[in-house]
Amino acid sequence: MATFLLEVGTEELPASFLDTAFEQWRSRIPASLAAAYLASDSVELYGTPRRLAVLIQGLPDRQPDRSEEIKGPSAKAAFKDGKPTKAAAGFARSKGVSVADFEIRETEKGEFIFVTQNIVGRPVAGLLTELVPQWIFGLEGKRFMRWSDGDLRFPRPIRWLVALLDETVLPLTIENGAEKCESDRLSYGHRVLAPGTVGIPSATDYVATLSQAFVDVDPEHRQALIVAQTHTAAASVNGTALIDEDLLQEVVNLVEYPTAVVGSFDEAFLEIPAEVTITEMESHQRYFPVVKGEGTDADSPLASMELLPHFITISNGDPAKSDIIAAGNARVIRARLSDGKFFFDADRKIPLADYLPRLETVTFQRDLGSMKAKADRIVAIAQRIITQLPLEVEERTPIERAALLCKADLVTQMVGEFPELQGVMGQKYALASGESQAVANAIVEHYLPKGADDNLPQTLAGQVVGLSDRLDTLVSIFSLGMIPSGSSDPFALRRAANAVVNVIWAGDLGLDLRQLLSDAIADFAVNNEIKSGDAASLQTQLEDFFLQRLRSLFQEEQGIDYDLINAVLGENDPEYTNRALTSVRDGRDRAQFLQSIRQNGMLDQIYETVNRASRLAKQGDLDTTTLKPDGVIDSTQFQQPSEEAFYGAIANLVPKTETAQANRDYQTLVDELAEIAPIVSTFFDGPESVLVMDENPAIRQNRLNLLGLLRNHARVLADFGAIVKS
Repeated sequence: MATFLLEVGTEELPASFLDTAFEQWRSRIPASLAAAYLASDSVELYGTPRRLAVLIQGLPDRQPDRSEEIKGPSAKAAFKDGKPTKAAAGFARSKGVSVADFEIRETEKGEFIFVTQNIVGRPVAGLLTELVPQWIFGLEGKRFMRWSDGDLRFPRPIRWLVALLDETVLPLTIENGAEKCESDRLSYGHRVLAPGTVGIPSATDYVATLSQAFVDVDPEHRQALIVAQTHTAAASVNGTALIDEDLLQEVVNLVEYPTAVVGSFDEAFLEIPAEVTITEMESHQRYFPVVKGEGTDADSPLASMELLPHFITISNGDPAKSDIIAAGNARVIRARLSDGKFFFDADRKIPLADYLPRLETVTFQRDLGSMKAKADRIVAIAQRIITQLPLEVEERTPIERAALLCKADLVTQMVGEFPELQGVMGQKYALASGESQAVANAIVEHYLPKGADDNLPQTLAGQVVGLSDRLDTLVSIFSLGMIPSGSSDPFALRRAANAVVNVIWAGDLGLDLRQLLSDAIADFAVNNEIKSGDAASLQTQLEDFFLQRLRSLFQEEQGIDYDLINAVLGENDPEYTNRALTSVRDGRDRAQFLQSIRQNGMLDQIYETVNRASRLAKQGDLDTTTLKPDGVIDSTQFQQPSEEAFYGAIANLVPKTETAQANRDYQTLVDELAEIAPIVSTFFDGPESVLVMDENPAIRQNRLNLLGLLRNHARVLADFGAIVKS
């Protein structure tokens, strides 16, 4: 068995490209080998900022011989008057067989020629020379470039190529205009510690040979090394390193021979909010911050941590020069933190509220005016939410104030320099301006969640202001016709709608989303040219969009079966879709409850009874909302005791259903439906059964109304007609 090594040597690659390339090669290389009838024991991927490599072990020397059955021309085209035609001769010649090898078979389209072709396996070396260029130039990614005078595209210029099949160099040439790169066994060591070429004796020597040249080609090993060194370095200053996973992955892809170096900065900079210092370190310098104590949980809130005047940088240079490296990095962070302190001090010279007029100078969207206009709309929507909840004065006040101030920090110097700190700095400046803790917390929380796995706002004020902000964004962007389609969603409207739903669910907020959308559209139309017909269309588009998001969240996050989702959201049933939007939390409760009673078997106990009643009830004219039998059932028309029993069961069910609706507690309703099931069964079958479709119109309608009432009580939970029987 053979081992093949491919190393593509480049100028420094973008850190993000390595992960992208690994992901693509991890699936594409095994697939292309399989397509070439080549098996292997393993496909190992390696990479550093200057190289991308694959080591394939356990390759055969050649493809296996194989037989392939090939369909040729029709029998009519292949033979004329019993003699082979030119088409037959050409087909035989192209497949390396004789006409005598033809087999005529009947197919759906008539008789056709078939042959079995024996194919001799090709040597693996020749196949690899064809596959390697596909692997290299089949990679996809952002910001590919051209170099020299050729047309080849890659993230960075390719400077060398190693291709070894065991000890033998596999001849490959990459031509890029006048520039040629031919394969060899020569790689390159670390730029500082082992500059120059490094000969690789055989493919299996790759990792060890480059390790001797101070290049660790294994990203997983580099990551483990960086984590261990970073924790050790932090412990040396009696602290714990905060290791952000995204930053760690980026740093792994920035170095070939990692060395953790501890640097320090002036303690005076600890007066700056920790979020600012950490943002400076992580986002701009790729440093790991250090906090006080041992074993501190990196996921703990920053407010509970005490930042130390140290940082850890991962050097790609000479470990012997760590002191010089630390000093250089300290000078850089000192300058950055000096800027941060200047911004922080300058921003606090005026109250946060005094920044509001400056929002007129910040554009929200070209066709939608300024951030000041958006902030005013957020206040208006927050008032609508307050009215719906409703809230006492002490609860209203921080919401109204936070809604007014939530975007004020956008025009501060600090957020201008570090946009990722919007909200965070608003919280700091609100407290510095004498605002309450509730207002300050709401300002930072209203941006939550920032992603699918992010925390949700914990305070009512943060929830309401966050909902107001997102509802305004959805209404205003939709008004421009910028509705997400496919993967295009430049304003992250899907994420905004998901956040609206998740915040309502998490806060257990009794909000009518449909009415909120209507109110927000009406408020938006006051200062924007939206006609009544356009407003109605906008309402429909937004409702449809939220129903799509509800469906997605139910299925992907809540794990609800598709048919139960249909039973809650309705399929072409306005009553259910309207209900799903007027009470978002009730829709979630019903979906989760349906899933639970399917799992415990309770759904099966009532399914047949409810569905049989519902199917027949369609032939009557009772509406789908009436629950009480008063006025729709005439007991004088009863012919059998089973009708009387059915009527009594429905009458007893009414208060239970109303309570279930009011408390969103549907177990009582299902328990009662289960108890009614035998009564309904007697109504349909047995000695006291009745013919629902009686010849007498009054009797027939009375019985259909009984069934319609049962259907209506079940509809309080879901549309059972949409549920698939287990």
